[in-house]
Amino acid sequence: MELRILKYTAISCVLAFFWSCTKEVKIDIPGYKEQLVVDGRIETGQPAIVLLSKSANVYSSTNFESYLNSFVDDAIVLLSDGTQTDTLTKICTDDLPPGLEQVAAGIFGIPAEVLVNLHLCAYVSLDMVGEVGKTYTIQILHQGKAYQASSKILSPTVPDSLYWKPEGNFNDRGFSWVQLSDPSATSDAYSWEVKYAKDLQFTKPFSPYFNDKFFNGLTFEFAYENPMSFNDPNGNDAYRGYYKLGDTIVVKLSKIGGKEYNYFEKKYNQIYSGGSPFAVPTNVPTNIEGGALGVWVAYSPWIDTLVCQ
Repeated sequence: MELRILKYTAISCVLAFFWSCTKEVKIDIPGYKEQLVVDGRIETGQPAIVLLSKSANVYSSTNFESYLNSFVDDAIVLLSDGTQTDTLTKICTDDLPPGLEQVAAGIFGIPAEVLVNLHLCAYVSLDMVGEVGKTYTIQILHQGKAYQASSKILSPTVPDSLYWKPEGNFNDRGFSWVQLSDPSATSDAYSWEVKYAKDLQFTKPFSPYFNDKFFNGLTFEFAYENPMSFNDPNGNDAYRGYYKLGDTIVVKLSKIGGKEYNYFEKKYNQIYSGGSPFAVPTNVPTNIEGGALGVWVAYSPWIDTLVCQ
């Protein structure tokens, strides 16, 4: 018995010795390198709008001042549709043409009364608007470097129907529903936006981007909640996410390219999982060539008005 105890004791000591051994692991974290960030879009019948900013060090302080200082206003942006080229015009918030204050507020996400006292600039095409079937290429020249990206305005997919119906235990609250027949010949990706008829800017709901990976060539129905209700400080919490009977809303279903969808899908996954210790690290891709971040995207929208009744 004593020999058996000594044997187990010796084995325990050996195991404890190996378990207690540690190895120092060194990880070389790359240093921060400032990069240009592109947020550009064009859609059917609308001019191109490009916002340029500088990336920020993840370890630097984040505040409103640093956000304002990140914008770039000393670049040259060219837009080509393959036939003609337009040099985008720089329009700044402290020198806006009358009537554009609310539009600019929606672009920058800053109240109009605050925005007009700031110097934030966007690059806008004044001589060219988007057309279905054309590929639009932007070239950005900034501090001796050149960046380029292309995106095509695809043929829009028109839903079969758009309707509203009550949800849950409500008779006067519900979601907006769509029946969509997805084309089978192509792999398609979409974005969903909505606004009240009286609003100037569209609002994106939760997970606004999706593709046809699981419904290519099929006819199906899907619903979206009311994203504006979550921003209403006076709204009833029981009705958050619903449209009420009698609401008039404008729906925009836009088709986008695969690379552009990949950017947004990874970006929103990162946003929704931010702060989770179990989240998988994700590098958000880009379609910008030359070492910049961000995306240049062409939208092909279908727009319709829905009266909730």
